[in-house]
Amino acid sequence: MASRRGAVGQRGMTAVYFDMRRNDSPSTVAHLTTGAGTGQHVRQSNLFSVSETGISIARGHGGMKIGSQATRGSAISASSADAIVVRGHDLCRDLIGRISFTEHAWLLVTGGLPAEGQRRMLDAALVAIAEHGLVPSVAAARMTLAAAPESLQGAVAAGLLGCGSVILGSAEAAARFLGDLLGRAGGGNPDAAASAMLVEAREARRAVPGYGHPLHKQADPRVARLFDIARETGVAGRHVDAALRVEKLLPAISGKPLVLNVSGAIAATLLDAGFPLLAVKGIPLLARTAGLVAHLLEEQERPIGFAIADTGAAGIAYDGPAPPGFVPSA
Repeated sequence: MASRRGAVGQRGMTAVYFDMRRNDSPSTVAHLTTGAGTGQHVRQSNLFSVSETGISIARGHGGMKIGSQATRGSAISASSADAIVVRGHDLCRDLIGRISFTEHAWLLVTGGLPAEGQRRMLDAALVAIAEHGLVPSVAAARMTLAAAPESLQGAVAAGLLGCGSVILGSAEAAARFLGDLLGRAGGGNPDAAASAMLVEAREARRAVPGYGHPLHKQADPRVARLFDIARETGVAGRHVDAALRVEKLLPAISGKPLVLNVSGAIAATLLDAGFPLLAVKGIPLLARTAGLVAHLLEEQERPIGFAIADTGAAGIAYDGPAPPGFVPSA
């Protein structure tokens, strides 16, 4: 890549232009140019602007193109000097003081206000997953705030970044698993498809998402409550049925007494409620944010972040090479 060049424009904006034209030379990946010419370029500035490809790239004249450029718009929100519109609703006139945050979350994600059963199901899922003690994501957040007390947002981010396929993020994987299962079943009895998928997981030594919990080994108490609400509201459908069928088949096929966990229940109930699969992972993240804020307030009032770090360090023995006479601190 060529050396960096900048240009100072209106209001002191410093812009950098990345020329992404094709080049046959293997040693040349890209060039940095100003935007004055007609070359294909990516513009990046120190303002809060989104990098965008040059017009010649958007028209398909070669060069690097990332993602579809056919539609450039958003249907979620817009604002004027006098009003803010969210999914077609006037924020101040129609929403503030009239709907709950749960209803607002559903509206933001799906584009429409939820029915009563959908609202109750999403609300129950948020409450069920918001807090579960000093789990790794909470420990990461509290230790981050202890080390950087001025950065509440950084500590929240640290906690959320620790939410993956093992903790919290497994709701999305469980939703995909149930969706694939019902897709294979094709509208019929899902037992055969479930058995086949469980055998495949066993042979690949792959975990079945939504099942098993290190603490709630006999039963995750949140599962029964979520399924009760799904039945009370009329939400329970094929995904809840499939999740329970898998739970019955799993011990014999896997050889392990695994039961549904809260992530599997959230996946099943939200999908039956009509919540988009691609947004399921966001619900545990949204809920756990509230729990993290609570822990971080407590961390400022009753700090334990460094105690968590010290306890972790004390429980790990150093077993690497050391110079003669070296004894690690206890």
